[in-house]
Amino acid sequence: MGNDRKKGNGNGRALRDDSQKSKSYGSSGAVDWVAGAEGLEETAMERAMKVMQWLATVALVLAGVMLLVKPLTAHAQEPAAKAGSLTAGPTRFTVVDAGTVGKPDVVLIPGLSSSRAVWDGEAKLLAPNYRLHLVQVDGFAGAPAGVNATGPILAGMVDELHGYIAAGGIHPVVVGHSLGGLLALMLADKYPGDVRKMVIVDTLPFYAVLFNPNATVEATKPYAEQMKQQMLAIPADQYAGMQTMIAAQMVKDPAGQKLVAASSGASDRAVVVEAMVEDLLTDLREDVAKIQTPTLVLYEYDSTMQQQPDPAAFEAAMKAGYAPMPHVTLVRVDGSRHFIMYDQPAKFDAAVEGFLK
Repeated sequence: MGNDRKKGNGNGRALRDDSQKSKSYGSSGAVDWVAGAEGLEETAMERAMKVMQWLATVALVLAGVMLLVKPLTAHAQEPAAKAGSLTAGPTRFTVVDAGTVGKPDVVLIPGLSSSRAVWDGEAKLLAPNYRLHLVQVDGFAGAPAGVNATGPILAGMVDELHGYIAAGGIHPVVVGHSLGGLLALMLADKYPGDVRKMVIVDTLPFYAVLFNPNATVEATKPYAEQMKQQMLAIPADQYAGMQTMIAAQMVKDPAGQKLVAASSGASDRAVVVEAMVEDLLTDLREDVAKIQTPTLVLYEYDSTMQQQPDPAAFEAAMKAGYAPMPHVTLVRVDGSRHFIMYDQPAKFDAAVEGFLK
């Protein structure tokens, strides 16, 4: 990870100015939302795993990241330095400038615990016809935590994404996976002129509805705080052991599972937990009604999944969550779990490229 944070190789250039069932609320305010069976007490690890199955969008390891900063196509040999106007210095993420200078801009944001290399396959396809801005969140997948190590993360990320876009004078399509999709929605909501189109990959406007359909931010806060403390208290060896089990829930492809687990294990746990809790407490259900940006939402569907909520309930939550959005198209990708780009790459590529044209 170290080299790609300072410079790219060939066409890649990192830009930084160093800069089911709700049970009950107890007297402690804890919410036992994600119990696997009625009346069954869960351990901290089990609760954390169930939440992370939906939120922990972890991806490729260091070797995969380095592939992305190599020339993606013959067209990409043109030095990205020609785009010298993109000198804004985010402090919460780095950006690799790839693809073809002068082509339409696409910003790609990975999810929780993921590196920018989650977009490896898609970047190779898009590079001849688009200029790509591949985001890496500090603290994820081996990147130093930096300022993300303390305090809130998501609001600062949104403001810095806006600053990056404004400094570059670009009007991009923004593609975001899971937490990255939430950031894209927050960006389009707060800075509506920034985003030309959006592709949202397996992201809900409010994740807490998966565990309680009547959830509110205020009602979720006690549970989120309890979950945060539990996850931070899990012994390191147990936390590391969770990653393989979580990955198997999020990716069907065996090779992808290994990469996802390794990337998650390389992430800064404090940053991951803080971002996860903020994600859980971000409710954009009313905000999406105001977002005028044309949007494609891709969501997973795997009938073999044995977890709560079941695939049908998840699909219902997706449809309900985006129902108020005026210019949205939802596409279900059958045979996929959370990492649609790994489980159904051909379907994913076709949907994204068709929407971008």
